[in-house]
Amino acid sequence: MTKQKPGLNTICTHVGEVEDKQFKGAISPIYMSTSYAYEDVDVKRYPRYFNTPNQEMLGKKIAALEGTEAGMVFGSGMAAVSTALLAFLNAGDHIVLQKTLYGGTFNLVEEEFSKMGIEYTFTDGLQKADFEKAIQTNTKVVYIETPSNPLMTVTDMRMVAELAQSNGIVSMIDNTFASPVNQNPAEFGIDIIIHSATKYMGGHSDILAGAVAASAAHMEQIWHKAKNLGGSLSDFTVWMLERSLKTLVLRVKQQNKNAKKLAKWLEQNGHVKAVYYPGLKTHPDYALAKSQMRGFGGMLSFELADELDAAAFLKELKLIKPSMSLAGVESTILSPTQTSHALLSAEERAHQGISDGLLRFSVGIEDKADLIADLEQALEKVIKDSLNFSL
Repeated sequence: MTKQKPGLNTICTHVGEVEDKQFKGAISPIYMSTSYAYEDVDVKRYPRYFNTPNQEMLGKKIAALEGTEAGMVFGSGMAAVSTALLAFLNAGDHIVLQKTLYGGTFNLVEEEFSKMGIEYTFTDGLQKADFEKAIQTNTKVVYIETPSNPLMTVTDMRMVAELAQSNGIVSMIDNTFASPVNQNPAEFGIDIIIHSATKYMGGHSDILAGAVAASAAHMEQIWHKAKNLGGSLSDFTVWMLERSLKTLVLRVKQQNKNAKKLAKWLEQNGHVKAVYYPGLKTHPDYALAKSQMRGFGGMLSFELADELDAAAFLKELKLIKPSMSLAGVESTILSPTQTSHALLSAEERAHQGISDGLLRFSVGIEDKADLIADLEQALEKVIKDSLNFSL
């Protein structure tokens, strides 16, 4: 009889638990020690080596969720991104990155890579020809993000993976917006999967963390860089993240459902100029998203009609919180130009298609009727103010 692979909910609940051998508790105990024995032990443990009991077991859960051989947790999403990149890039190397990226990743590349002698190219678009044109003889990594932040563009993971493999290049993806619930890039051949675990994995706006999942060989290379850069995570936060992951599937599925309903509602509203959500049939990447995603995610962006003040709209919201970050159980909204992409120049934002009026909406688990009512009342107020101003 073939051993059945556990489902996602079972993985979230049980894989990567630390066994409580002393008291037989139902949940993982926390091992907070920063000093472990080194004589007569199988593993020499040290927090900066990412191998305390809680760190090690949480890595196994993340690997199981992404369908890879190994996983690691980091002190932040950017610690995960920077460590993974620098594990495979040295002076004289080149990296290809898709043009639509999280602002923090873009800023890391723009501000730091030239100092390190690392060359880079941002693609002109997201088609195969765009990536092929950017590849050079010294290219070592191709890096993508799908769906992207904040415009929800979708990149063909299989195409990128095959292109990377045929050129002997390591492929990496920021899988934060999708989460392991909605897509598993390893199934399409992507080598290294990165998450800001602050977002959907944490899910409650109270954890700062990052995660990487990959093959054992790739993870070994990442670990050698990680232990030198020191981006490890405290074991209390590791324990909190393991606890939060138990409800990952339940949370994300509700957020998927709400986001699709709200995207359709916004699309049909005459005072909304554009809606960006890969689950809409009008989205240019809908067919591609449907082919590689199990769910379309809880993130969307939209632009109000030109005559409406987006900043005033945010101030009128009562339930939906104008707030930094995303993917908590509570709905939040923000202006990317003021937050996630503030480090980019106006020209760089324009190149990515990010306007001052764009609003990024992280849909939570609340009742969708309450979320719609909040959007509706805020719209009514800014419409009224707009009419009064024009008079």
